Amino acid sequence: MKFFYVYILQSEVAPERFYIGLTDNLRERLQKHNSGDVRYTNRLRPWRVKTALAFTDRIKAAAFEKYLKTSSGRAFAKKHL
Repeated sequence: MKFFYVYILQSEVAPERFYIGLTDNLRERLQKHNSGDVRYTNRLRPWRVKTALAFTDRIKAAAFEKYLKTSSGRAFAKKHL
């Protein structure tokens, strides 16, 4: 069974900064964020996984990622994740 992960990263140099993403290989994706391969997260590395949620349905995972990137989704994540 394949899983899709919606993840929240927290910067170690600026702990108030977070990044939300979607991947099917969390370990590899974190390595890319921390090696500087991801332009958006390059300047605030290193990153650590704060939360990761596994989905078996990619469409549902993508919808949840999109929700977390909204203002109400960010409020939800801050309170519950």
